[in-house]
Amino acid sequence: MSAPYGTGAERVSATDISAAAAPKAGMGAQTDDGHPDVDGVSVGQLLGEVSKDLSTLMRQELELAKAELKTEAAKAGKGAGMLGGAGYAGHLTVLFLSLALWAALASAIPAGWAALIVAVVWGVVAGVLFVMGRKQLKTVNPKPERTVETLQRVPGAVTPS
Repeated sequence: MSAPYGTGAERVSATDISAAAAPKAGMGAQTDDGHPDVDGVSVGQLLGEVSKDLSTLMRQELELAKAELKTEAAKAGKGAGMLGGAGYAGHLTVLFLSLALWAALASAIPAGWAALIVAVVWGVVAGVLFVMGRKQLKTVNPKPERTVETLQRVPGAVTPS
């Protein structure tokens, strides 16, 4: 049994694809060497059959590609949702650890000073991340160098002569 692709009316199977590529009954039987018997069939009819078969095959391949992309997009969406949830949980973890540090410091020094110490620590972390992020962004080159190089090698294919 072949595995179906897609859902509902767009369901396409490997059997459907191979059936579309098989010779039609109107074209005659198979010869001894496995080729369709085309005696008495005009070239126009043969080209029409080939064109129709190719059209059907391309349509089915497109449906298969759509079904595969839909499945992969759903998996990517689930993964992104899980990463978003992990980011939120991480944020809450950092928040509560900061509150715990503040409470621990507040048992040794006044609460206001403890809160200020925790805030300064987070300010230093934010500053370091800002400097590192800005440095990283300065290394980004928005120009696609390899594409430009390739296009310069083949000017006739891109620009009119």
